[in-house]
Amino acid sequence: MANNTYYPRQLRQLSSYLSGLVQGRLWLKVLVGMFLGLVVGTLLGPSVGLVEPATGSLIGNWLAFPGQLFLATIQMIVIPLVIASVVRGLAASENLEQLRKLGLRVTGFFVITTAIAAAIGLWVGNLINPGSMMQGLATQAPATNDVASADMPGVDELPQTLIGLLPGNPLDAMVEGQMLQVVIFSIIVGIALVSMEPQKSRPMLDLLDSLQQICMTVVGWAMRLAPFAVFGLMAQLTTTIGFNAMLGMASYVATVLIGLLLMLAVYMLILKLVAGQPPLRFLKDSRDVLLLAFSTSSSAAVMPLSIRTAEDKLGVRPSVSQFVIPLGATINMNGTALYQAVATVFLAQVYGTDLGMGSMALVVAMAVGASIGSPATPGVGIVILAMVLQTVGVPPSGIALIMGVDRILDMCRTAINVTGDLVTCRLMENWSGKRLPSEPLPQES
Repeated sequence: MANNTYYPRQLRQLSSYLSGLVQGRLWLKVLVGMFLGLVVGTLLGPSVGLVEPATGSLIGNWLAFPGQLFLATIQMIVIPLVIASVVRGLAASENLEQLRKLGLRVTGFFVITTAIAAAIGLWVGNLINPGSMMQGLATQAPATNDVASADMPGVDELPQTLIGLLPGNPLDAMVEGQMLQVVIFSIIVGIALVSMEPQKSRPMLDLLDSLQQICMTVVGWAMRLAPFAVFGLMAQLTTTIGFNAMLGMASYVATVLIGLLLMLAVYMLILKLVAGQPPLRFLKDSRDVLLLAFSTSSSAAVMPLSIRTAEDKLGVRPSVSQFVIPLGATINMNGTALYQAVATVFLAQVYGTDLGMGSMALVVAMAVGASIGSPATPGVGIVILAMVLQTVGVPPSGIALIMGVDRILDMCRTAINVTGDLVTCRLMENWSGKRLPSEPLPQES
């Protein structure tokens, strides 16, 4: 028996703080911080040479301290936030049958759109061929293009691999940052709470409500650091590699941005054809949360505002939004998958490595698999990219070439990731039937 009346209003009240950050032009402050970081980093870096390289590197490391503090704070809070949000979202479901259908539809939609995003990335990367402009910059000999399929689980290992997804020790999964295992554990707890009587599940829901408020308070503190974080990180990177090298990456940046715009167009087309919602209206309603996602580069940090936007602006019921949004922040990384595909093609072109059809198919599969369960925190795309590159025989050391512009692209692909979560919410609301009489419409707090 589900508790239909238990609705976490505190979550929407806390999201008002994040919404206020957007009204306070946080995104503009972040852009100003990025520009100033580029200027300071250029003055301190090898391009201008006002100071010795060692001194410039030392100053850059200290300037990056607020950025490192911001990243560490978000990473620290993401696991308890995901646990609380997923469990409470599941507990708001009407019944197990609705939960089963919703879970299958959401997961299937995420996997399909992530594969589409990776395929778009490969297509755009091969069409524009940005790596041809930088051939010769890489001094390391290209690796052989023998796909390291030995690391991929075989058919005989598949049962053990699937069992390994179930966290034998949830605390170990949390300590090691195994996000997919954490989500599976949260789903199991949430389903158990749905199956219990309301008076017995209420104490656990109250505890998770407090945990969610604690997480969001800490996220609110971290948001104040965002402009300084971007300034410091950009200054450090420009100090290290110089401004000229970053200008040489313009073709790569343009390729990724074109791919992300194409993915946005795919989302808007799906929204128009399936849900009948005008794309311009959707973009207007979700503008605040997309600007905040761009500013913070973290799907997890904007989760409360995403939930509130889905409920207040897109007409999504709480039982859908509070299940889809936290799940999407964990496994729906379409922008990240597209970026990984473009980066793989770009570095393969730089190193002169030929990617065959088999390797490209593997890139799509790896991008989908690696995106599922990756933390919704800034910079995680680079970690996943190293694994994808190694699998298809491109030297992972090539990541050093694209690190300088990754912060800008991270902000853009996070906005696409959050767009995907909101579009999925709207489609699931459309497919899940009429709102039940017992479930109240969300009220403005």
